[in-house]
Amino acid sequence: MWLTQDSQVFFPQPARGERVAPPGWTLEKVSITAADGTPLAGVIALPPRPPGAPASPVAAVIHFGGNAEEVTAYAPEVERLYGRRAVVLVNYRGYGDSAGRPGEKALVADALAIHDWAATRGDLDASRLCVHGRSLGSGVAVQLAAARPLRCLVLTSPFESFVAVGKSHMPWLPVGWLLRHRFDCLAHAPALKVPLLAIFGGADTIIPPDHSERLAAAWGGPVERVRLDGFGHNDIDLDPRYAQAIAAFLDRHL
Repeated sequence: MWLTQDSQVFFPQPARGERVAPPGWTLEKVSITAADGTPLAGVIALPPRPPGAPASPVAAVIHFGGNAEEVTAYAPEVERLYGRRAVVLVNYRGYGDSAGRPGEKALVADALAIHDWAATRGDLDASRLCVHGRSLGSGVAVQLAAARPLRCLVLTSPFESFVAVGKSHMPWLPVGWLLRHRFDCLAHAPALKVPLLAIFGGADTIIPPDHSERLAAAWGGPVERVRLDGFGHNDIDLDPRYAQAIAAFLDRHL
């Protein structure tokens, strides 16, 4: 189990063809060099500007996906999920067209590089950045929020730690001794004051809702919880209330 844990935690997905953005949006390919020199690839979706509007910087959402997601696949959904805000969709190392192999320390370091790249773009407003982490991406997003200023944070199917989730699925295994990629969100939560939207499925069997509730209860800042009963881990975004909750939260904070 110790030797094979990487393949049980990370499920890299290849890039699948050209991505398209909603009508009127601009989709740019992105290439970012990580701190260790690894090239990371993805896209940034830029919303249309009203005719005659000044070319002022726009708010942006940085999305970190689940452990089996190629995040550029979200490009067609950016307006439905986030409204007319720029959206950064850069794949984890080893996913899509990003090079390298995934691991907790590397993914968190890459997240810092992606944030810093976005914060220095002239067309994005560095004071209005939100991060959205889904499932595994919650563990990346929380550690980013602990290291960089953000306006707000959205977590889908979040957890208090990989160790806690692993113990709930494999109580017979000494997960706490074996797991290298711990993604300990609970260790950071009390010190984080950034507004949080925690959205999770009541029927989630992969990250059961009590894990999301415990993280939300420990959060140091304002928290909004949205529990979608009847929906699980992989179908939660099929509920119309999912996108509605995210868009409404961003309207209030971003």
